[in-house]
Amino acid sequence: MFAPRLLDFQKTKYARFMNHRVPAHKRYQPTEYEHAANCATHALWIIPSILGSSNLYFLSDDDWETISAWIYGLGLCGLFVVSTVFHTISWKKSHLRMVEHSLHMVDRMVIYFFIAASYAPWLNLRELGPWASHMRWLVWIMASVGTVYVFFFHERYKLVELLCYIVMGFFPALVILSMTGKLRPRASVACLQGRW
Repeated sequence: MFAPRLLDFQKTKYARFMNHRVPAHKRYQPTEYEHAANCATHALWIIPSILGSSNLYFLSDDDWETISAWIYGLGLCGLFVVSTVFHTISWKKSHLRMVEHSLHMVDRMVIYFFIAASYAPWLNLRELGPWASHMRWLVWIMASVGTVYVFFFHERYKLVELLCYIVMGFFPALVILSMTGKLRPRASVACLQGRW
């Protein structure tokens, strides 16, 4: 009884920072404060993500590390750029309803691809067991299915969408059960040993 009252911001002096809860079939409309915070917090990380991704690329020693750096870097930068553009348009150009709706869908879709991209270094640079090695491509199928789901059911079944994000974020991590703990051999060593 105490917790719901504690979490009800509408009855506090902070009510201006957050709108009322919306029905399940409608999209939440942020306040001006929330719009500003969304834009600032997403835009803040664009430059660091570009610099960090570039650093990963330049520190890569072989093809697998280079590919993983590109995949992760594009996923990370894409997440912050798309999200910043969406939040800026929905804040300052909310009269462009079709553009805002399309960008909102792309914002949701890019989350799936970021999750897949964030697994790329882990799945590409570690020795995996036989069943876990399939996760390298299965994670991208999951991202594609999530994208199709957003395209057809955007803002309709929010609980299902949340469940999709959770499953995609957790399920690929199960490969840890079959990892040997060793890094994937360098390309040149693997080639000399006849495994490339």
